[in-house]
Amino acid sequence: CGDPSENVHKAEASGPVAAAAPATATGREFVLQPDSRIGFVGSKVTGSHVGGFTNFTGTLLVADGKIVGSPEFKIDMNSTWSDNDRLTGHLKNADFFDVPNHPTTTFTVTAIEPGATNSTVTGNLHLRGVTKSISFPAAVQVGAEAVTVKAEFAINRKDFNILYTGRADDLIRDNVVIQLDLKAAPKG
Repeated sequence: CGDPSENVHKAEASGPVAAAAPATATGREFVLQPDSRIGFVGSKVTGSHVGGFTNFTGTLLVADGKIVGSPEFKIDMNSTWSDNDRLTGHLKNADFFDVPNHPTTTFTVTAIEPGATNSTVTGNLHLRGVTKSISFPAAVQVGAEAVTVKAEFAINRKDFNILYTGRADDLIRDNVVIQLDLKAAPKG
């Protein structure tokens, strides 16, 4: 089976980066909308599985047509789902996300650098008790009534102490593809 992470950007994980102090940014507040999507594709030697999260929140500030400050997004890890019910239960236990001990995953944006076609988003990902800075390319569009962010990139699960190997004849790949399709609208 092919590796789904083969043709996407691989986010290198490094030590966390200081975020801008929330009090330093002012602007119009936008909140994530229910039709936003955070998904993933994990794979092993014999195949792959899709999944994601159904319960997450996030707010961001917009000033002068740009996202400002340090937007923060939180995922309720109890809302993990996959294309296989048995796998969904396994993902929530200590082999993977260890949801009873780590019920929330947080991503705090530390920088958004505009580029010719995509922006580079950098932020601190706090997953399973480990915080690492990651960067990835994203299509970021900021309008008066909507902010959208679309991205597809891979993270190495082992950077976040997700070390389960799988069966000897069906090893789990280290890279997991993350798929973002986020939509935010003005609060209120």
